[in-house]
This record gives sequence, C-alpha cells and structure tokens, in this order.
Amino acid sequence: MTIAKGDTLPQTTFATMTENGPEQIDSKDYFAGRKIALFSVPGAFTPTCSAKHLPGFLEKAEELKAKGIDEIACTAVNDPFVLGAWSKSADADGKVKMLADGNGAFAKAVGLEMDGSKFGLGTRGQRFSMIVNDGVIEQLNVEAPGDFKVSSAEHMLTQL
Repeated sequence: MTIAKGDTLPQTTFATMTENGPEQIDSKDYFAGRKIALFSVPGAFTPTCSAKHLPGFLEKAEELKAKGIDEIACTAVNDPFVLGAWSKSADADGKVKMLADGNGAFAKAVGLEMDGSKFGLGTRGQRFSMIVNDGVIEQLNVEAPGDFKVSSAEHMLTQL
C-alpha cells in the first residue's frame, strides 16, 4: 500500500556518509520536530537525477528554507558511498542531506518501490518528493513513470 498525505512515515533506517564513514540514521529520529523537503531519485549519477532533480533542489534551497523548510534530503536505493560521492560531485555537501536506502527498505515501506530490472537497476525507489512535518506527510508528489514534473523543487515551492 502506498503511503498518502496525512500518514506518518514508517520507521526505517537510512545511512549517510560522514567524515568517519557511513552512519546509521533512524527515520523516526531524523524527521522528528522538523519540516523536511524529501525527494527520491531512482539512482545517483543517473541522467535526470543528476541533470535536473538534484540541481533543482540545490538551486532552490534558500527559497525552500525561506518558506519554512528546515532541511532538504535526498534518498535513493544506493549505498552511502555512492550517495556521498554524488553529493561531492554535485557540490551538495551541507545543502542536501543524502539518505542512502541501500536495501530499499524505505522505498518498500512507503510503497514507492519500482522495478528497474529492464534497465539493469533492479528494485529502486520511484521518483517522488514529499514535505514531511514532524514525521507526517503534508504533501506527496509521485511522478508517472519516465516523468519529471511534480517532484521538482519548483513544484514543491508552489505547495508551501
């Protein structure tokens, strides 16, 4: 079952890259007491994700924060090493928190996994964005397969 607006995010564990290596992050703790702009990409370094999705959130970061967003986070079914490298290559460190969902537990828990096998990607997370306020979904924007419209930073700004 796909999560919906008004639902509380399920508890899962992400990993993020730190100067001391990968660190585990409990989702309940991470989202507690803050307003987070979360977006999901099918994979780091993939064309739309690298050319449009992440750059859009980097470009609009200050505008999102001016409208009440405490932090911007990106999740993908990649390991924390890959997301750490992608963050460095995109100059996203300190601007977008990379939350690795290495085994796809979060994507599966929210019902937004996809089968990318025909592209050699296996099971991944769909392209989506959400505004999460203290663990509760205020807005949920799920893209149709192959689209990039409603999960963008620009669209999210219209929802704040």
